[in-house]
Amino acid sequence: MADAKRRDTTSSITTRRETTSSATRKHRIAVLAMPQVIPFELGIPHRIFGRAFSPGGDHLYEVVTCAPTPGFVQPEADFSLYIEHGPEALAEADTVIVPAAYEPDVLYQEGRLPEELAQAFRHVRPGTRMASICTGSFVLAAAGYLDGRPATTHWHWADLFQRLFPSVKVDPDVLYIDDGDVLTSAGVAAGIDLCVHMVRRDHGAAVANDVARRSVVPPHREGGQAQYIQRPLPEAQLATTTTARGWALGRLHEPIQLRDMAEQESMSVRTFTRRFREEVGVSPGQWLTQQRVERARHLLESTELSVDQVARDAGFGTAQSMRQHLQAVLGVPPTVYRRTFRAGVLNDSGLGGG
Repeated sequence: MADAKRRDTTSSITTRRETTSSATRKHRIAVLAMPQVIPFELGIPHRIFGRAFSPGGDHLYEVVTCAPTPGFVQPEADFSLYIEHGPEALAEADTVIVPAAYEPDVLYQEGRLPEELAQAFRHVRPGTRMASICTGSFVLAAAGYLDGRPATTHWHWADLFQRLFPSVKVDPDVLYIDDGDVLTSAGVAAGIDLCVHMVRRDHGAAVANDVARRSVVPPHREGGQAQYIQRPLPEAQLATTTTARGWALGRLHEPIQLRDMAEQESMSVRTFTRRFREEVGVSPGQWLTQQRVERARHLLESTELSVDQVARDAGFGTAQSMRQHLQAVLGVPPTVYRRTFRAGVLNDSGLGGG
């Protein structure tokens, strides 16, 4: 499964770049609004993909909201939404995103799509990228997109999800899962993480980081990070690990030992490690690797530094070490990653050749 996922991801990097670098057509995303849709989650794709721009300032995506039946849709709120587009919008989509909704009941009681929703999904073209936010995973599973595949959903609904769809390989602990052409996320803010991840996968770290800055959200959280942390906010009288993280980010190019980070907070290594995981959801070592991968991606996209120099500046020490980490995370070596995204940036800026 891991090899298949890497193949899907590698293929999608090239395919998405070829598609979205075209000046004649933006990547179209259809967001499906069902009765009792959660307004916050319905708006996430518009906010994230709508803020993705090429270096020349052009929108990279076109986001369209649709419903099984166009017209008024009652969300999980005290107001109504008017959805102009019907299911035909699904037929024109390159990506379909299904946010959480708590109707219809048959979906959550029997694990099958009601006929109106089933008819809507018949418009989806083969090969369309599918994604869900929170319990939108129930819809993808009922439509057959998750059979035999890994997926996640909000941790509160994970047990029911697994009972209704036993063929799905449910992981209730992670923020999101990228399985190539099908992606699923946990609830609420994890939907933001997923959408930023998709922008990053399509257009690279520079565009995704710009989207995150515009939206004032974290630029990157790994999908494997825990979705439920026992103490998400530290108690007022307890010190945090914020200073240590800032200190480490300023010297990623240097060797950083766990004890060095712990000393920034005047903690023992054991206490620091426990507090760090409680706050961030991963170990200090995992977090450092994530930050170094992000640093390497940024340098590969935005500079002409050699692979050896990028490896040193990102803190991997050697090109071989960086290559192993990028291959594990991205499914491609540094040279392929640079060629894919660097060429796209040059073309979008009008600086590259045809």
